[in-house]
This record gives sequence, C-alpha cells and structure tokens, in this order.
Amino acid sequence: MSLPEMEKQIKGLQQQMAQITMDTPADEKLRLELSTLIANIKKDAYERLTPGDKVYLARHPLRPNAKYYIDTLFEDFTELHGDRLYGDDQSIMGGIGTFDGKPVTVIAQMKGKTLEENLVHNFGMPHPEGYRKVIRLARQAEKFGRPIINIIDTPGAYPGIGAEERGQAEAIAQCLMQFMELKVPVIAIVIGEGGSGGALALSISDHIMMLEHSIYSVLSPEGFASILWKDSARAGEAAQLMKLTAQDLKEFGIVDSVIKEPVGGIHSWPDFTTTQIREKLTEELEKLAAQKTSLLLQNRYKKFRAIGVE
Repeated sequence: MSLPEMEKQIKGLQQQMAQITMDTPADEKLRLELSTLIANIKKDAYERLTPGDKVYLARHPLRPNAKYYIDTLFEDFTELHGDRLYGDDQSIMGGIGTFDGKPVTVIAQMKGKTLEENLVHNFGMPHPEGYRKVIRLARQAEKFGRPIINIIDTPGAYPGIGAEERGQAEAIAQCLMQFMELKVPVIAIVIGEGGSGGALALSISDHIMMLEHSIYSVLSPEGFASILWKDSARAGEAAQLMKLTAQDLKEFGIVDSVIKEPVGGIHSWPDFTTTQIREKLTEELEKLAAQKTSLLLQNRYKKFRAIGVE
C-alpha cells in the first residue's frame, strides 16, 4: 500500500471514529479498536516505505519549510535582501542569526505553504539572482568569520528563458567554486527535496545532513522516467533506480548523517526532529571550529573529490 492510499484509508477510519457517540461501552470499545487499527496501519506502512513513498513525504504539503527551521533553530534572525546586481529572489531566504549564542549566516531555499506563497517563492526554484545573493552572503560570512548553515529544499533551479538569459548555469558554477574556497565552516541540511544543480549549488559543505525522508538526486523521478522511458507515470519505478534516499546516499558516502523523523514524517511531530538537528549542529560546529583553516579546506576538497571513487 502506498502512502497516499494509506492516508486515504486512515481518513476514512477517522471519519468513522468521529461518528461514534461514545454513549455506551460498546461505542468506547469500537473507538479503541479503530484507533488501534489506525496506529497499526500507519506503523506497518512506515516500516515498508519505498523510494516512491520517500519522494511523496519529501514533497508533502504539510512538511515544514525552511522558514520553520529558521524560526525554530536560530535566534535574532535578520533577513538580508538582494544580489546587488539585478534583484531580490524570494526563493532564497538568507541572513544573520545566532545559534547557541554565536553568530551564524543562514541561507535557505524557500517553498511556500499555500499556492499564493509558492507563487511568491517560485515553488522553491531559484533564479540566477538568488544564487548570486547566496554568493554575496557567503562572502560576507567569510569576511566576519561566521559559520554558514545552508538549508536545501528545491526541485531544481528555475529553468525559464529569463533565468537562462541572466546566467543560471554560471551563477550555480560560481556558487560551487565559492563554497569550495570559503574559509569558514559550512553545514548543509537537506530538509525535503534536493534536486539537480539547484540543490548542488548549496551543497558544497564540510558536513551534509539529510532528514530521514528527504531526497537528493540529479533530477526528479518524473524527469528521469520521461527521459528513460518517455513516461512520467513510471516515476515510482525511477525513484527505485535512482538511489535518491537519505539511506542510499549515506551508504554511498555522499551525505554524512541522517536525521531521524517520527512515524508519519516530520510534519506529525516537528520537535522530535528539530531537537536532533540542534544537537547535531552543535556537535559539528564545535568540531569544525576546532580545525585550522588549512585543514578545513583540505578536508572539504578531499570529501568531494572522493565521491564516486571506488
């Protein structure tokens, strides 16, 4: 049973529960039985998640977006705007905040929670000016010695004509080069979708975390299926072949740690996961701060050169 089918089944059972009056012991017994059945159905479904289910969870409309993590993990956050060249891309939110009382720069790819918000944030797909804003904030962080936390959640960089005319590929390439050379610690967290070069631009870091039900891949499963089989309906099959889950990527050495999510996904109990993120961020920032700059750069270079090498 896929997760959408499971959610539909549970919704039907919950509607039955809502109709129980609880006037008799038999009503109480029936409600308890239905509650137990729902819990067992959910537990069984989440023990058998397929890569296609992981894609569904990574895109779930109730899944917290980057703004939630900024508000929850960082204090005194002040957003900074614009790339100083063209404009302010609302699909990238960046600024200065504090973590454990220490200043950090936070750069995040933003999705909306409603259609109106998604239109403002371009569904989390940055334009070139967004990536150039990233570069500006990264250079500023380096100048003042602030660690950088990148929050990744995008289906990919925006592929429109205007974006290409303004140098989309060049802006992403500049991001890759800039982050490889930064003399401050960089940590990346994949919270939902990590799609294509749009995600890679913020992924060059000293430590990459992924939430348990997030994904990270060269393109979407639908795009993969369309290219390989000319049939986007085979996205579930494509997801199986792409090895895009956090568990697969941890095994390949592409990501460094996987953050556990509760049964039902992070949207069912956000505090469960954000507490772990906070602990892991504290641990990794302390480790990276203790390294000499030359060793930090050397280890970052080796980390990415080693990917894909047998």
